[in-house]
Amino acid sequence: MTVVHRLPAGWLVDHLSFINQGGYEICDSFAHHGGVTCNTSVPSTEDCHSISTFAATPSSNASPTYGPGDAIETEGKTTKIRYVFREEFFDIFKPHIAAAPEEQLCQGCPEVKEYQEGAKSGIIRIFFCCCLLILQKRKRKCVFNQGELDALEYHSKVRKLIWEGTFHLVQEGLKSGFLHHATAKHSCRKNNVPQHVVCGLAELCEMAKQFPALSGSDHQAVHVLEDETSSSEQDLLSCVTENNSNCAKIIVLMGQKYLVPPKSSFLLSDISCLQPLLNYEKKYDVIVIDPPWENKSVKRSNRYSHLSSWQIKQIPVPALAAPNCLVVMWVTNRQKHLRFVKDELYPHWSVKTLAEWHWVKITRAGEFVLPLESLHKKPYEVLVLGRVQGDVKETLRKSESVLPIPEHKLIVSIPCSLHSHKPPLAAVLAEFIKPDVECLELFARNLQPGWTSWGNEVLKFQHIDYFTLLQNEN
Repeated sequence: MTVVHRLPAGWLVDHLSFINQGGYEICDSFAHHGGVTCNTSVPSTEDCHSISTFAATPSSNASPTYGPGDAIETEGKTTKIRYVFREEFFDIFKPHIAAAPEEQLCQGCPEVKEYQEGAKSGIIRIFFCCCLLILQKRKRKCVFNQGELDALEYHSKVRKLIWEGTFHLVQEGLKSGFLHHATAKHSCRKNNVPQHVVCGLAELCEMAKQFPALSGSDHQAVHVLEDETSSSEQDLLSCVTENNSNCAKIIVLMGQKYLVPPKSSFLLSDISCLQPLLNYEKKYDVIVIDPPWENKSVKRSNRYSHLSSWQIKQIPVPALAAPNCLVVMWVTNRQKHLRFVKDELYPHWSVKTLAEWHWVKITRAGEFVLPLESLHKKPYEVLVLGRVQGDVKETLRKSESVLPIPEHKLIVSIPCSLHSHKPPLAAVLAEFIKPDVECLELFARNLQPGWTSWGNEVLKFQHIDYFTLLQNEN
């Protein structure tokens, strides 16, 4: 299950389980042939500029080898193909940087009580150590800038909550066996995952701006994926795409295959082309936002594009939100961004801030992936939760039988090694929203059943190379 343990402090979450519960089973019907039918071919050059559901074609009766996109059928039996996300992406057995013994969460470490009682004096000790280390590194007279001072102050407020809550959730995980120390088998497991999966989605969104504008009569608000239909890139980029079936679909885009989970919808575009999402005419009860925050490391690495605070402010959340909509914003540990969300962005969108939660990243053995007192990177990220303010009667009606949002919770999980693949929020938010509500993720890099997702890399982690193939016979 997605939520492995639930305690007052928060949840221990199984990210991998959530992905695989999405139902990545290909159950399209195929023409019956004797023996085995499968297709392991790569789309030709002519196909590289079209998008289609991937249909199977007959092959010889030789022993089959199954590859991404294969469809299999045997005489007298219908064989369904199921994909699962590669477990290797969650093989985080050791911390990226080892923590000091007093910071470790594993059993056998110094007593929790001793650590808690020394917290106040520890903060003072850490502060002066930080001063010395930064002074040695930067060789400057001014030890801390204002941003660093703000970060230290914030960390001093939340560190006890994070350490205590994570400790108890980790202990539960160790007792149940969900968390465990690496065995030789796990440590030596060969990772067959390609190191670099081709993803030109952002570039495609840029190219889409050059497409000729569609007239009103030609424009459609929704493109529904069928078993044997194909569409141009313009069709996909000009409207919301839906998979309304109970099975996953495979689409081919620029020669690359992507899995679309059942009951999901998405829009592939950049922030300048959001109109199709507005034309979709849905109002959302939950909106999760993970914007590409501007920071120095992103600028230096040129790894992905970023948005300024002004650009983030232009996202039309009020036009997309239903009354009393729950808005969840992922925020980096820069206090500048956190203040911007709470003091400027949310008020601009008429959203009232309700809570700050933290996602805590741990290894399979239950250790922080980074030391809790690390100077530059923390093993946690911040989520700011709020609700859209509007008509009082409508707000009260929608709030009935829904639990209030707690001021602080922890979401503890083993992180995916793929950059910016955030843990699922659907399961932990379920008790604070009504069932069968409309949910939207902005700046998404993957799809979820029952959700609408938007972003210029919205299919990135749906690439078929991130999955492995299983075979089930009925």
